[in-house]
Amino acid sequence: MFERFTDQRTLEHARQTTKRLMSAQGEANAQSMAVKLIDLYEKLTSAHRLEFFDFLAQDFNPDPQQVLEAAQAYHAAPTAQHLMSLFQTVEPARQELLRRINRAPRGTLAIIEMRKSLLAQLGSRPALAAIDADMHHLLSSWFNPGFLELHEITWNSPAQLLEKIIQHESVHAIDGWDDLRRRLQPDRRCYAFFHRQLPNEPLIFVEVALVPGIATDVGVLIDKKSPVGAAKSFKTAIFYSISNCQPGLKGVSLGNFLIKRVAQKLIEDIPSLKTFSTLSPIPGFTAWMDQGAQLTSFDATPAQLKRFDAAVTALGLGNGKWSERLKEGWHPMQCAPAQRQALMRLCAAYLMHYTHERRGDAVAKFHLTNGATLHQINWAADLSKKGLQQSGGLMVNYLYELDKLEAQHEAFSKGQVATSRGVSTLVA
Repeated sequence: MFERFTDQRTLEHARQTTKRLMSAQGEANAQSMAVKLIDLYEKLTSAHRLEFFDFLAQDFNPDPQQVLEAAQAYHAAPTAQHLMSLFQTVEPARQELLRRINRAPRGTLAIIEMRKSLLAQLGSRPALAAIDADMHHLLSSWFNPGFLELHEITWNSPAQLLEKIIQHESVHAIDGWDDLRRRLQPDRRCYAFFHRQLPNEPLIFVEVALVPGIATDVGVLIDKKSPVGAAKSFKTAIFYSISNCQPGLKGVSLGNFLIKRVAQKLIEDIPSLKTFSTLSPIPGFTAWMDQGAQLTSFDATPAQLKRFDAAVTALGLGNGKWSERLKEGWHPMQCAPAQRQALMRLCAAYLMHYTHERRGDAVAKFHLTNGATLHQINWAADLSKKGLQQSGGLMVNYLYELDKLEAQHEAFSKGQVATSRGVSTLVA
């Protein structure tokens, strides 16, 4: 009972501190009051943090009548003054609150952590979406790529930073210090974006393998016992893992600039590099197969429909979920040739024609939005438990041809996927 009473008092104290921070007096003492508010927020339980967000959602919205009057004034006379007045009226007071919190020594990180908590609640509390929009708007400005610093992570980097790389690796788990050390040898690279306000906190990082040609098997790239390649063999850079470290920055564009910046850096350091490619997972493929792998988003020819239906039949998708087949032990190294052809065909169709849809593959969206080419689908490329469950062991090479990225980015925004002939042939 006493703890509940104390928690409620802390919540009320946080509310009052927020109001004072937004007052004229609070503006003059923003830094010290912001520090106090952050301390109070961090003491709140999850339930009371939700109540605090409700408070922000209810008490810091624009006044509807003032918005209407400002909009009518601009509609009647679209002058610069009326437009600026409309901007000022429409902007929620929450944005100014966040700016004042950001003045605290650890204010930026505090806002990122607040948004992390907020995002976890949005599914059940859609009324909080406006707060998320305010946070996303400001964080997108504060974490503009022009403010980000690219640094290489090496074995000589601080141990605390290396621990964070191990912790946040989300694509191919790092199995301890020996594994990390292998990933930082001369034929491997790791680069991360940092922000001056969070000097010891990587925002996002990418791992790169320097190899003779385009890799088709991730097991070789992450084998901690593999021999180190000779520098004279470095012809191709394979981006095999990209990991976000700050969930509170979800939706803030970081990764699409990271690969391009790293590619330019690698060209400067290793002129022999000619090819830039990924070896990427397909995390949405099994879920799509479970939903029936239906052709709904493009005009297929009768011949394509016939081959597509034959592929569905060959894999027996009408006899239970594909994910269950995988759990029961289906393995790419033991399947019939007809199943291999069928799975490759369905995967090509999924990546070529479903990436734009809501249920389209997130990794494909990322790389194709960047302007990459859907270059090659690789059989039995990831035989880990995770790789088999996600996509039956399939992986993709997305090719980054630096002189084509801008044009292909524009084409993708209009619904066109840049695809190699080899992939296109799979669904022809």
